[in-house]
Amino acid sequence: MKRREFVILLCSGAAAWPFPVTAQQPPKIPLVGILTDGSAAFGSPISWPSFAKRMRDLGYNEGKNITAETRYAELKAEIFPGLAAELVRLQPNVIVAIGTLAALAVKAATQTIPIVFTRIGDPVASDLVATLAQPGGNLTGLSPPAGDRGQASGIADHRRAGGQPGRGNLGSG
Repeated sequence: MKRREFVILLCSGAAAWPFPVTAQQPPKIPLVGILTDGSAAFGSPISWPSFAKRMRDLGYNEGKNITAETRYAELKAEIFPGLAAELVRLQPNVIVAIGTLAALAVKAATQTIPIVFTRIGDPVASDLVATLAQPGGNLTGLSPPAGDRGQASGIADHRRAGGQPGRGNLGSG
């Protein structure tokens, strides 16, 4: 075989070599994990009217460009760690912890996934953050102002005002 024939054979073989075809991957939809001390009877926090409206205002619509996985502890302290671990295994982009026990369980379950907590009496005294000004770690969030009566009282007020579980009236503004 002559050199020229060999080079032509080599080049034509390389040109005919099958190249893998890669399809464009759809964009990954962000996942929000939610751990709440409440009950499923009150609905998912992402569906609460004020929260859902604000998410839509920011361009997020559940099921279209954001998804949420909610776990309800039903005020049973012993199940928080398992529910937190379950959410961490889903590898969400962020975890929202509602209530002190939820926040403590999620903090113990991950040090890498961002955690946003809410309804925490005193996050410093609860050992969630170092200080309010510089929370540190992977946690940040909201705590009610001093003197706030907390969720249990809020739920009682909600029921006295005629609200029903699952109606989503809590937190609406």
